[in-house]
Amino acid sequence: MVEPPELRGPTRDQVYRRRVVALIVVGAALGVAGWAAWTALGGDDKAAPPTTVGPPKVIQVLFPEGFTRAQMAERAGAVSPTITARGYLAATASSPLPGRFAGDGKARNLEGSLFPATYDLFETDPAARLVRKQLGAFRLNWGKVKLGYAHSKNLTAYDVLIIASMIEKEVIVPKERALVAAVIYNRLRQRMPLGIDATLRYGLGIPPTEAITKQDLASNSPYNTRKFRGLPPTPIANPGLASMQAAAHPAKVDYLYFVRKPDCRSHFFTASIAEFDAYTRKGLTNC
Repeated sequence: MVEPPELRGPTRDQVYRRRVVALIVVGAALGVAGWAAWTALGGDDKAAPPTTVGPPKVIQVLFPEGFTRAQMAERAGAVSPTITARGYLAATASSPLPGRFAGDGKARNLEGSLFPATYDLFETDPAARLVRKQLGAFRLNWGKVKLGYAHSKNLTAYDVLIIASMIEKEVIVPKERALVAAVIYNRLRQRMPLGIDATLRYGLGIPPTEAITKQDLASNSPYNTRKFRGLPPTPIANPGLASMQAAAHPAKVDYLYFVRKPDCRSHFFTASIAEFDAYTRKGLTNC
């Protein structure tokens, strides 16, 4: 006997399909509910507030007058998260700029041309950008220096820059800048050794806290102006504008000697070797 079709139960295949459809419907419903909950909790990127990246932080690098290139490298490396001392030294290692000042076109390092000032930088700026800023400041300030008198004494622009660096390292009291310049000019004219210990310290790397020894004084370093006549081969520091101006316009005095006074700031100046020896024999200074 065959049952009527309307009384026949579902086949296995039909049951299976119904169950699959039911699972899909339930899964979709759960998915929608879960997505709504995730969005409500802030999990949807589109629902989160937009974020913006601000500009890099601005930092300041301060270079005092009289800093050497090596000191500037240390300072830049300590202040900037991007610049290293090694990178700064590499960026200032060679340039035709000093050669143009000397008139011989030779590439030298930029000692003397790295103008001391306070520079604003982004924390991401490389050493090359800082050096460009320093050279720009140097050109601006150097343009204020009139070289007519120095040229009349057969000194090049680079010679004046070297003299300015020596003044910067020797002078603390501003009014003495032109007096020290006069001593240098007078000694050059009389073909006397300059006898400036700052040049020897620079050439041999002697810290200011250490005494200069007899062995140091006997050195054949071209920076030994106690032993050799004439200017050292390069600047020994990076001078500011006041020292540049003094180097181009020395005082009109006949001084040939100077020595530090007991205050360890100012100097005793004289044109007489006898007065100089008498003053130094007093042993008043130990600077």
